[in-house]
Amino acid sequence: MEASKELPWIIRDLLNRRTPKPIEGQGSLLKRAAVLIPLFKAESEYWVLFTKRTDTVEAHKGQISFPGGRIEDEDGSPLETALREADEEIGLSRKDVTVLGQMDDARTVSSNYIVHPFVGLIPYPYEFKTSVQEVKALLEVPFQVFLSGDSAGENTPVVYDGVTYQSLAYRYNGEVIWGATARIMHNLVDLVKRKLNLPVEDR
Repeated sequence: MEASKELPWIIRDLLNRRTPKPIEGQGSLLKRAAVLIPLFKAESEYWVLFTKRTDTVEAHKGQISFPGGRIEDEDGSPLETALREADEEIGLSRKDVTVLGQMDDARTVSSNYIVHPFVGLIPYPYEFKTSVQEVKALLEVPFQVFLSGDSAGENTPVVYDGVTYQSLAYRYNGEVIWGATARIMHNLVDLVKRKLNLPVEDR
């Protein structure tokens, strides 16, 4: 990282200088959701917090994902959705989230959602309170894992719900991060790599 600036502020500056790319032209065919990409600092490095979904949720059963969910009519904005869902799913109070910016939209393959991702810095350690109905476990992954690229596989076959998907996937501690979650992380990592003049792999 730059000597004078740590990862969250690099991300904030990058996102504040660009306009998130929307997914357009889909009409009402796709549902809309928002997620929070929680960053935190522990042991002198930055980590990303993911959730492992239960097998009882409506969509993306058992998958590794970010806290988030479907945009409801009462939500004032996609950001409000992301913060509300993070509170409901992992007990992360919105007052404890420093929002760093919004990423490009992503589309889920298996459930036909357009996802609006937001990056947020959170305190750590934190007394998370996970939803028994929605979250089976929390997964903490060092950001460096994504920067190195050693854990990533392009067009990796992932079998989900009886269907084989060819997807970008990251592996960490026996878990597979794939689909829209992997693509969102890849987009974020690409921005950081370009800023730090690190090699960028086209996928």
